[in-house]
Amino acid sequence: MAKLTARAVEKLIRAAVPGTTGDGQGLYLQIAKNGTASWLFRYQLHGKRRNMGLGPCADVTLAEARNRAADARRLLTVDRDPLAARDEERVAQREAQRLKEARRITFETLAKEYLQAHGGGWSDKWRKGWLRKLELHAFNRIGKLPAYEIGVEQVLRVLQPMWSTKTRTADEVRGQIEQILDAAKVRGLREGENPARWRGNLDNLLSRAEKKKARIREHFPAMRWQDVPALMAKLTICENVRDSAAARLLIFTGARLHMVRFASWEEFDLPAGIWSLSAERMKMRESFDIPLAPEVVALLQSLPRTESPYLFPGQGRARVIHQNAIRNLLHSLGHTDITRHGFRSSFRDWAGDRTTYSRQVCELAIAHDDRDQTEGAYSRSDFLEKRRPLMADWARYCAGTPGEVVQVAFGTRSNPA
Repeated sequence: MAKLTARAVEKLIRAAVPGTTGDGQGLYLQIAKNGTASWLFRYQLHGKRRNMGLGPCADVTLAEARNRAADARRLLTVDRDPLAARDEERVAQREAQRLKEARRITFETLAKEYLQAHGGGWSDKWRKGWLRKLELHAFNRIGKLPAYEIGVEQVLRVLQPMWSTKTRTADEVRGQIEQILDAAKVRGLREGENPARWRGNLDNLLSRAEKKKARIREHFPAMRWQDVPALMAKLTICENVRDSAAARLLIFTGARLHMVRFASWEEFDLPAGIWSLSAERMKMRESFDIPLAPEVVALLQSLPRTESPYLFPGQGRARVIHQNAIRNLLHSLGHTDITRHGFRSSFRDWAGDRTTYSRQVCELAIAHDDRDQTEGAYSRSDFLEKRRPLMADWARYCAGTPGEVVQVAFGTRSNPA
């Protein structure tokens, strides 16, 4: 039976005498030494006595305290600890509040957080391009929406205006949206299927033919391998020593532009004839060694050494030659119809047409590993010593005449493969 009344509680609070007064069934009015009054529920579970605060009397009435005590007793009847249950409820409430606040995070913020999380291994150019596509095509339509509000309708609003005219870009943006929304789902910021998924989803709403056509690989315009020696002869006598040397290193080694631009002296072992690139410097994210032909070693030995760690120092924040330096040099020599990257194709065509080196060796020479996953797990060699005579033949070809080249490619190697 309850012993307290609302009036009795008021009198006890005014009197402010420290101690506890029972209301029955484990509920007590507790007055502290400082005069603060609160409600207390005492119970016993598994032989252990426990006290559970039910709130200050200023906020909780006698009737509310009795209801809270009754709720605690119901938990005891099913062998649950009321204190543990309350802690669990508070954790759940905090998590619900966290999710509520997190769900207000906009798509634009999620995209930038995704870039920060995954862009560490990307090049500066790739990071800027990745974000720029979203800025141009997505943020103006869905950037301010939280992830859980983005559905197929919102994704189509981004893609449809450019699907038929800029299909490749549109599909790249679609892939970016899919990645960002997948990450949001893992964080609990959305539920259900990803509305940017292509297969079984957007492929029913957007033209598949346009996507297939846009995915046809665009090849870089390349110089015919037969014309490379003449170009190399021009570069050898070019007045622009730094840029011509960078161009010749690019052609001699079949390297990518960024590999040459940021080439540092510490990467080269000239006595051993090896250019060692770290995994961070390689597109395939594995370290890679390039064998250097005698012509390449001689070229590098002729370069002036400066205080810069780079072979081809320059101005600006990058401290290396401008990314268009080689292109501008080629244009000044009248070669406006080719690209820097295209020399890799020139080398590969020459190797396929005029030598008998194996396809695997030729592909690895330009850092293309076409071995499947199983084969790669057992065959981990980079065929450095097999690539060395191939690159030496290529260097002799580039520095010589076409007639001498064929003789080198076919007549001087007993077993080039």
